Amino acid sequence: MKKFFVLLIAITLTSSSCFAWGWKKKDTPKVDTSKVEVQPDGKGYVGTLPDVSKNFKTSEPQKTKPMYEESKNFNSSQEIKPVPRDNPAFVNIILKEDKRSPYVNELNADVIPQLENLLLCIEKKLDVQKFNAKVFFFTQTVEYMQNEYEGKPEINFISFKKLQELSNHSKAVATLRQEAEQYKPYLAYTGAGYLYNENTINQQLDYLKTEIEETIVILKEAK
Repeated sequence: MKKFFVLLIAITLTSSSCFAWGWKKKDTPKVDTSKVEVQPDGKGYVGTLPDVSKNFKTSEPQKTKPMYEESKNFNSSQEIKPVPRDNPAFVNIILKEDKRSPYVNELNADVIPQLENLLLCIEKKLDVQKFNAKVFFFTQTVEYMQNEYEGKPEINFISFKKLQELSNHSKAVATLRQEAEQYKPYLAYTGAGYLYNENTINQQLDYLKTEIEETIVILKEAK
């Protein structure tokens, strides 16, 4: 028993001397956790990244200059040259002066539209009053042109002579229709009354319609 206590005392003295000579257990190094962030969902470490932008230089956009020189007095009347209207080349090429004669312009602006309306009136079989009104305006236009171009070359044109013929024909048909409205209730369909029956009127309207169509073609070809 004495030997056991002696051995225990010896072991105690030996371990004390070891600590005395510096044989003690090294402390575990501490980690600075002030700069460490931990994701709450366990995705890992999130730290502070180093600033790498200082190693790169951004390129500044360069301003380009226009290839032309600015004119300060562009809107000035002194900088704008007048239009050379006295130059035949400018008038004929740039302005493209209308080379059609007043006669042709009158045909396109007045006569042809009137004939087209008269043609439409026949096709739609409008009443006598509307038909006669359109015929009246057309015949008045032709009469005006006869006075306007009397003694001039235009009266010898085929288109001009065709207008005169059509004016006389349309006036005759208008008179026939007007008389038929007045006299047919009192006349039989034999003898003189035959001229005013419906078949004769429609036949005359068909002849007039064909003549109007031919005249329109001739007038559109006039130069």
